[in-house]
Amino acid sequence: MPRTLLDRSDAVRALAGVFRRRGFDGASLSVIQQETGMGRGSLYHFFPEGKADMARAVLAEVQAWFEEQVFEPLRTAQDADAAVVEMARTVQDYFLSRQRVCLFAVMALGGERETYAEAVRTYFSEWVGLLAGTLQRAGIAEREAADLATDAVATIQGGLVLARALDDDAVVVGTTSRAERRLRAALS
Repeated sequence: MPRTLLDRSDAVRALAGVFRRRGFDGASLSVIQQETGMGRGSLYHFFPEGKADMARAVLAEVQAWFEEQVFEPLRTAQDADAAVVEMARTVQDYFLSRQRVCLFAVMALGGERETYAEAVRTYFSEWVGLLAGTLQRAGIAEREAADLATDAVATIQGGLVLARALDDDAVVVGTTSRAERRLRAALS
């Protein structure tokens, strides 16, 4: 029986869970209805353009969360070491609480990747760029800061894939911790 949702944000949170579990391609409308408990009418009320509209809304919510919790703190950090520690803790907690899945990575790898390519590119570019900027403000040369930031984000994202494949949260904790240690060592 379809459940009653309070508002669109409830629907977006429910959809995010489906996309995390199933990916975009595996989340058919019938799967979405079954797993969210929402009827077709509710879905189209909140997302008139269908599944693509649903995915855009979910990505926008994730982007807004990262903007507030990760990107803005990196952008304004006065203490690079503290910013790196906080970023690592925040993303580790986020990904562990969300089934070890990065929805931007899901969209980057799915059959609809071209539809969401700009949003995916923006998310990853912003994360790497802001982390590199934080490292540069602490005195690390531009190229080295960019390499360190790219490696850190790649390590975290790769850890998510491996953790999901192995069904092991310790992989997320380990890869995030190692990325943090490498960044902090470069800052010393």
